[in-house]
Amino acid sequence: MGLKKPDYYIVIGASAGGLNATTELVSQLSEDINAAVFVVLHLSKVGIGDFLVHRLQKYTTYTCMKVTDGMAIERHKIYVAPPDEHLVIRDDHVVLGRGPAENRWRPSVDVLFRSAAANHASQVIGIVLTGYLNDGTDGMLAIKRSGGVCIVQDPNEAEYPDMPMSVIEHVEVDYSVSLQKMGEVIRQAISLHGNGKPAIVAPDDVVLEARIAENAVVGLNVVSNLGERSLYVCPDCGGGLWQMRHANVERYRCHVGHVYTEEILVQKQAESLESTLWVALRMMEERRNLLMSISSRESTNGFPQLSNTHKEKAEELEQHIVRLKELLFAGKDA
Repeated sequence: MGLKKPDYYIVIGASAGGLNATTELVSQLSEDINAAVFVVLHLSKVGIGDFLVHRLQKYTTYTCMKVTDGMAIERHKIYVAPPDEHLVIRDDHVVLGRGPAENRWRPSVDVLFRSAAANHASQVIGIVLTGYLNDGTDGMLAIKRSGGVCIVQDPNEAEYPDMPMSVIEHVEVDYSVSLQKMGEVIRQAISLHGNGKPAIVAPDDVVLEARIAENAVVGLNVVSNLGERSLYVCPDCGGGLWQMRHANVERYRCHVGHVYTEEILVQKQAESLESTLWVALRMMEERRNLLMSISSRESTNGFPQLSNTHKEKAEELEQHIVRLKELLFAGKDA
């Protein structure tokens, strides 16, 4: 018996507040919608997959499952990303990727959306729900550029409006609607979208980035084809970052696969700076203690001038330690 192939691929992304929102959404999916559904929630790297499957299954007639590598795609099934692995769509099956985190997340909403766009173009319906920051924006842009449908939860009702608001600001969305109307809007979109509209092939850069997420391609020659070399370095691996820009969405990617929006890059730089400052504080305190130990030993051995020299250096270092502690404990970043 052949696969029950879907006509549409519905990809859903959310973070904070996303558990309740996703539950409400899937409860509205009816059997007349010939689609497979894929879910990535940026909530926890541990255990969210199994919990989410059991939670969603209580509210939908679709079959919910946590994805395993190579699993076939069939209509009326909901595929939930497992912890710490990218969920990637490839033709008629799914692939689990161990590529670098994107915008600090693995699984990543953007990776899922981009892979769906790369493989199924105008058959994709992207949905971004409640969540912090701007995850999902670039993935939604890839869906839009590939001829798919873009739907966001109305930011005015979203528990955390950042994610849908970011999509609205950067992508020409097809629908911004209340969560309670999502099912109706999906059926409407399928009816309009399938009414004689020509198929669109995904852009080459969308396809290439989707392959990077699978670890199928990587390297300097690959990422250099996607953007221009920037002045910044990757806060995770220290490699150079390439700036990529489509429409008014800017991102940075290193040649091993880490990806950041501008906002996330600023956050990561601040985290790296703080970590560096704590290391510097530790080293300065160790050096001060060592200088005082040497000063004490020299005083005991009858070398007061040498003892005073090392003591002065220790006291000078103490002043730098105090200023550095003030900076760290004030919570300042740069």
